[in-house]
Amino acid sequence: MGPLETYRAKLKAGELQGDGAQELGAEKLELLSRRLAHYTPGSGDEGWLQRLSFGRKREPAPQGVYIYGDVGRGKSMLMDMFFASAPVARKRRVHFHAFMQDVHAAIFRYRNLPADSAEKQKGGDDPIKPVAKAIAEQAWLLCFDEFQVSDVADAMILGRLFQKLFDRGVVIVATSNRGPDDLYLNGLNRPLFLPFIALFKEKLDVLHLAAARDYRLQRLSGSRVWHSPLGPAADAALAKAFALLTDDAAGEPESIELLDRKLNVPRQARGVAWFSFAELCESPLGPADFLSLARHYHSMILSGIPILNPDKRNEAKRFVTLIDTLYEAKVKLIAAAEAPPETLYPSGDGAFEFQRCASRLNEMQSDEYRALPHISA
Repeated sequence: MGPLETYRAKLKAGELQGDGAQELGAEKLELLSRRLAHYTPGSGDEGWLQRLSFGRKREPAPQGVYIYGDVGRGKSMLMDMFFASAPVARKRRVHFHAFMQDVHAAIFRYRNLPADSAEKQKGGDDPIKPVAKAIAEQAWLLCFDEFQVSDVADAMILGRLFQKLFDRGVVIVATSNRGPDDLYLNGLNRPLFLPFIALFKEKLDVLHLAAARDYRLQRLSGSRVWHSPLGPAADAALAKAFALLTDDAAGEPESIELLDRKLNVPRQARGVAWFSFAELCESPLGPADFLSLARHYHSMILSGIPILNPDKRNEAKRFVTLIDTLYEAKVKLIAAAEAPPETLYPSGDGAFEFQRCASRLNEMQSDEYRALPHISA
């Protein structure tokens, strides 16, 4: 079944609630799927006869699809339906960050080839064309989860790389929390990135998935998001929450580009990051780090929060800063701690000031807070 038929079957079975925005997304992907059934990409290496139109012209590629919207609106679900049924043998679905890591690794390998190697003799010094060729030979339908650009190194090569991919007839489908015009917003040298945005809007049909509900967070509605005391039960609850919020994704590491360094995220998937208290609050991190995390992820799972006291003054200050930052960005928090918020810092220097943090932690457990949209800008 194609994506539209699959979507309607799930509606009929009661697995989904009807949503006009989601159905429109399924229709667009269905149309693309049918076009792909009759499309064969060219090599992108046409000779001079073809360039002068003396040969058979290469068939133009179908327009891809770019679906963006708030978290939990069904973007990844639609992508699942499309990718499973897409009538293409050479296809690849990948998290965009993982894709760019592969690209940088391929560029590095090419640049380090001997100057007299066959690849260098044929491809020259610029690695973008041979890297794009290798990508297109592996898969000419690329489906990207969580398309976002925060790394200046990514931003500076995307336009040239994707132009080469499009020249080879590669078709792109992508999901994102941001519209194309908001990609790499406020990034370093962003004017150099704008031609890429224009290219993307030309090659992809852009759909804002303004679905009525946050279906993913709705799964946690009414359930506990603060688990204490620490132990196997709390660990199991966090694992269950991560699975619900990521559609059972295993999670993988990621790094966020800051001005002077990279911030490592040990486990993340589909806009959800998982940290331990030690990783965030016992490390030399500060407000800029927490702000980057709050903008990057709509939900955070935090494990191993201990009882705080004057001996953990620095850790407690970082924890307060972290919670303030998550609260302001309306990041959803699921946590495991040794005690409830109001007794996390029972006495001593800093206990009085901690009361405001405890109040926010309690508010962040409410369905009213969880219904608020994530502020990523």
